[in-house]
Amino acid sequence: MTSLLTGSTATRLGSAPGSAQRADPRHRRPLVLVATLGGASAAVATLLICLAVGVVGWFLADAGAHGTPRDGLRVGALGWLLAHGSGLRVDGVAVNIVPLGLTSLAAWAVWRLGHRVGDSVSGHGPDADRIADGERDWTVVNATAAFAAGYLAVAVVTFRLAATAETAPSLARVVGWSLLLCVTFGLAAISVGSGRAAIWAAFVPASVRAAVAACLRVLGTYLVVSTVVFAVALAVDFGTAVNVMSRLHLGAGDGTVYTALTATLVPNAAVFAGSYLLGPGFAVGAQTLVSPTSVVLGPLPMFPLLAALPDNGPTPAWAACLLALPPVVAAVAVARSQRRFPTLRWDHGALRGCVGGALAGLLLGLLAAVAGGAVGPGRMRVVGPFAFDVLVHAITAFGIGGLLGGLLMTWWQRRALREASLDSSA
Repeated sequence: MTSLLTGSTATRLGSAPGSAQRADPRHRRPLVLVATLGGASAAVATLLICLAVGVVGWFLADAGAHGTPRDGLRVGALGWLLAHGSGLRVDGVAVNIVPLGLTSLAAWAVWRLGHRVGDSVSGHGPDADRIADGERDWTVVNATAAFAAGYLAVAVVTFRLAATAETAPSLARVVGWSLLLCVTFGLAAISVGSGRAAIWAAFVPASVRAAVAACLRVLGTYLVVSTVVFAVALAVDFGTAVNVMSRLHLGAGDGTVYTALTATLVPNAAVFAGSYLLGPGFAVGAQTLVSPTSVVLGPLPMFPLLAALPDNGPTPAWAACLLALPPVVAAVAVARSQRRFPTLRWDHGALRGCVGGALAGLLLGLLAAVAGGAVGPGRMRVVGPFAFDVLVHAITAFGIGGLLGGLLMTWWQRRALREASLDSSA
């Protein structure tokens, strides 16, 4: 927020000075009220979608012949709680996998509403002179706290209305996941929307900003590649998925709702595919393994996304070549990121790429830890990537790939500078 800066400070940071934004009443709305309503709205936005899907699913199942709309609302609310890590029990069987598709939707809503909250309260807080006198700017902290309070209020009320002794979701996990969304996506969005992020970033060393940018580029690119790999594997054996759907004997309405619910697990499948490409692989039941070098499977439930699994038994020789894909992806992503943050120093290029890749590996390991869980009784209580092994392999592969990508782009930029110098001298 450039209005917090004096003329000399704004000039030094490359921003234009001015106080018009602070004087604009649109940016000085009541902080606690706006932030609390923003947090509650972010929670309600995705909750309403889940409730609508629950009611539509109830009606399409048998035209409303069994149960009441309230049952559909409860199912939708439980789905929303499940996206916040609540877990639940179905006929006494624990299901605690987190549908990352719904969680991603909740994170997007938190970001959008948090950004609007930040813009609405950007005129609060001390100006540059008061900050220079030692006064702290608590605008972002206070707004984030109020935002989280609003989000938590909706989460707790939903839990109280939807939870039953039979389903037994966990309130502690709902609170924990809600706070995690608010202090990550919410805090970042409020910081950006209020302009504080731009001010703070100006004081962060360029090498740190470049490493963070490389981290996000590596993680995003790798998740896209993993999603493509999963989609290709599913398309190759799409007939099996269609056969599974036909054997479930679902009508048109049931099939539509079932397909929509299945789509919420596609991000989980992408993380599974990423774990597979790194080498450790994942489990689909106790004592099972799916990796490029070995596939050991047991009886599987009738679920269409499982058609993407490779055949049980020895893997083809070319499957081991997939292990080269993660470092190559990291190298390309770091090279593309370094185009925005060019450097001519070998040590800077190497360090930015290596640190950015290692941070991306850490984040992927965290995603692997939350992508799996129990999905049924017996063997199906163990489904998901081997999180610690994925963490180690990801940090290593992305770190090495990022190092090579940073060095290659540094060489390219130094070469381009030399050629430009020769052309200008000629």
